[in-house]
Amino acid sequence: MTGPPGPFEPLGEPGQPLLDRLAFEHFTAAHRREIKLHCYRMMGSLHEADDLVQETFLRAWRARSEFDGRGSVRGWLYTIATNSCLNALKARTRAHRFLQQPGQPPSQGRATGGPAAELAWLDPYPDAELPAVADDTPGPEARYETREAVQLAFVAAIQDLPPRQRAALLLSDVLGWSAVETARLLGGSTASINSALQRARATLAARYPEGRPRRRSQTSREEGLLLERYMQTWQAANLDGFIELLREDATFSMPPWREWYQGRAAIRAFFETIWTRFAGFRAVAIGANGQPAVGVYARTHQDPAWRAHSLHVIEPADGGIASLTVYLGPLGPELFPAFGLPPP
Repeated sequence: MTGPPGPFEPLGEPGQPLLDRLAFEHFTAAHRREIKLHCYRMMGSLHEADDLVQETFLRAWRARSEFDGRGSVRGWLYTIATNSCLNALKARTRAHRFLQQPGQPPSQGRATGGPAAELAWLDPYPDAELPAVADDTPGPEARYETREAVQLAFVAAIQDLPPRQRAALLLSDVLGWSAVETARLLGGSTASINSALQRARATLAARYPEGRPRRRSQTSREEGLLLERYMQTWQAANLDGFIELLREDATFSMPPWREWYQGRAAIRAFFETIWTRFAGFRAVAIGANGQPAVGVYARTHQDPAWRAHSLHVIEPADGGIASLTVYLGPLGPELFPAFGLPPP
């Protein structure tokens, strides 16, 4: 039994150019979601990914006469999308997006630093937009499982890489393209691509123990039960129950605020200063980056109306929560529509 076709293997009969719109839409529609996910991984931004997908397909349509059917549509689209992302990153003031402010040590007690508006923050990604799912069987060169390569921690990690190294790692270690195919897309020699991959892998190894994000151990059912318990603790304002769901070494961050917290005691001390300010919470289950996630609405003692409050992305591990990222206003509520959550 053979594996999936490589990115540069022919699709259809050679010499058959994509000339009309119906043919173009047929051959490109199947790849739209995976191209969007690729742009998101490159940029760390949901909004920029949307814009770059539109740019990719517009450029592909305008250049359709140059496609002669001797390569795959998928490889052709990835070439356009990757180059569009690299150009966009070059035009940016900052090439990186963050989940935590660089160099910021873990905090204790109240959050007093305020939002870091000068930083570009990494967006979460709606599960509804994931390809079904981009290749559960990537090429033979892949080093990351599909489920792992969409996780928030992974996307945050690769933001540390220079853009060209980021592209090389995504094409080779995530999509499973060979160094020859990756060099053909990015330009340069195979040796230069192998060198870029070595540097990219070394950067990830320095950031993570064992060189990669934590592997998840729960089944889908276990994660569903964890998510249900998490939502119940928020809706009941049950601080003890909430803390019990955390691993002892859990981390909590809250973009765009500078502070982040590590360990049950520190996280509890922070939430003790927060929850009493609110009269109640409502939680709605969603999915983000292939992980359990929640949209939270809140009302205050002064205002009984329910307002969009925050978007929570949970990293489960070993029966508990290893990491919790809570996107607060304005980041959280601004993301609600992308996750199908109406902001009241």
